[in-house]
Amino acid sequence: MTQFDPLFIAIGTLGVLIFVITSMLGMGFSLTIPQIVTPLKNRKLIIMSLVANFVLVPILALVIVEFIPLSEGLKIGLILAGFAAGAPFLPKLVQVAKGDMAFTAGLMVLLMVVTIAYLPIVLPFVLTGVQVNPWETARSLIVLMLIPLAIALFIRARYEEVAKGLIHLMTMAANLSLVAMFIGYFVGYSDVTYGVLGTGGILVAVLLIVGAAIIGYLLGGTDKGNKKVLALGTGQRNLAAAFAVASSNFATNPEVLIEVMDVAVIGFIILLFIAGEFGRRSAPGAEKSVKSAT
Repeated sequence: MTQFDPLFIAIGTLGVLIFVITSMLGMGFSLTIPQIVTPLKNRKLIIMSLVANFVLVPILALVIVEFIPLSEGLKIGLILAGFAAGAPFLPKLVQVAKGDMAFTAGLMVLLMVVTIAYLPIVLPFVLTGVQVNPWETARSLIVLMLIPLAIALFIRARYEEVAKGLIHLMTMAANLSLVAMFIGYFVGYSDVTYGVLGTGGILVAVLLIVGAAIIGYLLGGTDKGNKKVLALGTGQRNLAAAFAVASSNFATNPEVLIEVMDVAVIGFIILLFIAGEFGRRSAPGAEKSVKSAT
């Protein structure tokens, strides 16, 4: 470790905090309560979404780490990504895929809120032999995710023009902080980053993302628009929540953060490709319906 590594690690940690908070604020500023609630009336689809994201994908993550030899840090990182659902980036993917934008908003918020309650309860039982503080996990998710989301939704409901004016700023802040986080951690933990190559960390990330997307597609029902949304929404894990838990509970094990970042980068590449393929295979009128929904 060089004398500058602690500085880069601090930049990465600050990037995590800013990324999580601004992602939640940006999502809240861009949504109205009716946009969130209306799609949730389809009970069968919602149940399938919950089963896919909080039962089948977590099982997939556990099966992967059981059969592919990994270090403890890489295992924890993959499990965090596998158990955390609901991603603010989902609407962009669905727009590329020309999927159902109305369903996207409700699904995204539902998965996000359930994740905040789900992780503190489940992780201590799953990560046996590893000390996980349920309250610390819950506190980090509530403070960094739930409260900013609630504040942003309130501002959108009361001061719509102000909220709309802040969306672009929050998006820029989230994107820049994400870049800072990657640079900070990859440089600060460069020895760990290079050490992950050839250990299976990248392979398991690919398996998780592809497997999750397939699960979502199969459980998406008969409507092609919904199948696209659930495939992308299940494949895109909640990296904000995974980073929040990793930084608050596993800050001394950089492999956890590195594996979550592996899932982030690989997931972005794979899902952007899948979304593009969905979009190209859509009916000619699909693009118009998507644009009208945004």
